[in-house]
Amino acid sequence: MAKNNKNSRVYSGRKVNTREVKQRFLIVCGGEETEKNYFDCFRVPGSVIRVKGLNKDPDTLINKTIEYQQQDEYDQVWCVFDKDDFQNFNSTIKKAKNEGFEVAYSNEAFELWYVLHFEFLSSSIPRKDYINKLNKLLGKKYEKNSDTIYDDLFDMQEVAIRNAENLLKQYNQPNPAQDNPSTTVHKLVKALNQQYR
Repeated sequence: MAKNNKNSRVYSGRKVNTREVKQRFLIVCGGEETEKNYFDCFRVPGSVIRVKGLNKDPDTLINKTIEYQQQDEYDQVWCVFDKDDFQNFNSTIKKAKNEGFEVAYSNEAFELWYVLHFEFLSSSIPRKDYINKLNKLLGKKYEKNSDTIYDDLFDMQEVAIRNAENLLKQYNQPNPAQDNPSTTVHKLVKALNQQYR
């Protein structure tokens, strides 16, 4: 029989719950439905993810995120917004980071994240062209506020993450307001996947 030393551990025959405690996420989206619907459909327990959709400019979104954060405790707070025509895009990203928030931005539209599930897109296109491109890539009419898009794209998520990472590598001196197309949505997706897969 082996002797126990101070570094050895004795285990009983019963199973010990070794699951890690999951982090709680607050995700505040600039879009009222598109982004919110995508993250609401994420395969995570509803008790540990809170998604708010606002129809607000990024600067107002940061202020609302501060309010929401004060209402409960979260391990990670994310702001999700598009470039659109907002002039204060870079300063808003900086403000969010100064508040301790993570940012999942898209320049120019959140739909870039969807396109990256199918192909690498390195040249800018007008916002309206994302819809036409998605109609072709999906093989059906793209519904902007779809509540099934997460499931439709799930099997290609790793491709999208890789494409988004490669897209960001194109920009030697990152400037989110100028880097079109670019997105950091994959960073939030990876953070959620690390917690809940």
